[in-house]
Amino acid sequence: MGAHRDSFGTLDFLRNLPLFRELDLSQLEAVGAATTEQRVAVGAALFRRGDPCDGMYLIVLGRVKLALLAHGGAEKVVEILGPGQSFGEAVLFTGAPHKLYAEAIADSLLLHIRRNAVLDTVERNPKFARRMLNELSQRLCRRIADIEAYTLKSATERVTAYLLAELDEHVSPGQAADVMLDASKSVLASRLNITREHFSRILHELSQAGLIRVNGRNIHLLDPAGLREHKT
Repeated sequence: MGAHRDSFGTLDFLRNLPLFRELDLSQLEAVGAATTEQRVAVGAALFRRGDPCDGMYLIVLGRVKLALLAHGGAEKVVEILGPGQSFGEAVLFTGAPHKLYAEAIADSLLLHIRRNAVLDTVERNPKFARRMLNELSQRLCRRIADIEAYTLKSATERVTAYLLAELDEHVSPGQAADVMLDASKSVLASRLNITREHFSRILHELSQAGLIRVNGRNIHLLDPAGLREHKT
């Protein structure tokens, strides 16, 4: 893992994120001065449960999974994050150690902002504080949606909902389109609270039904409208 200072344009990247858009130049520069660039290889652990939280992360390139790990090595993937998204904020304000395990699931370029810089910016800029609260609130809403899906929706419904959510927003509702899985099938299965074998079986059943065509990580949605109505 390497750490470098602003070799690719940290300030430009930050000012283009909604979270930092309201900062004036001096505030943005203060955050930039507390930011380090980290290039990490796939499989690298960023933090583990129990590690102290010394700041928040932003993803420039790559993907990161957040997971709970059992003593036997089993894991429950809580979230899969990509470019423009952040993580680590949840415990930043409490001073508590991390509750989750974070691992790069692709070669990634990350920005790490030190905890004190984030807290100082929250105190000095109410608009930044509101945006941070909004981000944390959205994350809480996603967790509630997860609980609803795990308890009230079938495994097939969870898989179809994931595939449809990955559609480009510019694709019309009934238009065939390609979806590229953003992680391995085992990681996605854990994220959807099913086994890898069950995930593969559901993809096979959807293929047999003429709704999708699978080619490795590329899933061609032949009939998105039909997929929305598929409840098996």
